[in-house]
Amino acid sequence: MTSSVHTHAVLDTEKPPARPRAACYHPSMVFGRRPTTPLEKRLGHRFKHPDLLQLALTHRSYANEQGVPEHYERLEFLGDAVLGMVTAQWLYERNRELPEGELSKMKAQLVSRTSLAQHAERLALGPELRIGVGEERSGGRSKASLLADSMEAIFGAIYLDAGLDEARDAILAMLQETGEERTQLLVSDSKTQLQEMTQALGLDLPEYRLAATVGPDHSKVFTIECWVGGEIAGRGEGPSKKTAEQKSAAEALTRVPSLPHR
Repeated sequence: MTSSVHTHAVLDTEKPPARPRAACYHPSMVFGRRPTTPLEKRLGHRFKHPDLLQLALTHRSYANEQGVPEHYERLEFLGDAVLGMVTAQWLYERNRELPEGELSKMKAQLVSRTSLAQHAERLALGPELRIGVGEERSGGRSKASLLADSMEAIFGAIYLDAGLDEARDAILAMLQETGEERTQLLVSDSKTQLQEMTQALGLDLPEYRLAATVGPDHSKVFTIECWVGGEIAGRGEGPSKKTAEQKSAAEALTRVPSLPHR
């Protein structure tokens, strides 16, 4: 019996790791449930240990000026790793027909400083940052670098506070907000490239056919087949026909050269 309990504890990967030594329970937790802050409401996560959120908002300049022992850079390091893993899994499951190279491009865009900073702006993160006087004067609250770094730190803080599932929920909120836009930017020229390729090979122009539509009206998924030379050269899925067509064209680009041509 003792061996079984011990084994279960070792394999319990859903339990969050130990929190940083500097983190401690907020005093208000001793006397009862504290109110959820506006930022926590926007994040969709109420911290059990609000000091972690405060740390995620603390820039090095503030820590140096105020003599605070820690700032958000260690949390940023952790959040970057969690963000990368969650994003890779999200892309892998949503884009089963895309090769590794395309997935890597999408991931780089989704976790870029620009994407993180834009999400931070949507959350009104700037006014919440704890920054030094110099950074304040130079417009630090609107700097993409500070916003992006703090956003990663917040993902790390949520992971330490509540585990991977909660961190994943917070990250997916960002990915779902920007994923469709980024996907279209990355594959927006696939149809053009495919048309140019088929013309160069003496093939008929690509034809896009709707193969399936599933899901409720507010969350439909379209499947498009790309036909070239009387054969299916690619298949793509997406929340819009346009995206699905682009994905099917992207797949066809890898297959068309092997098709019989004049």
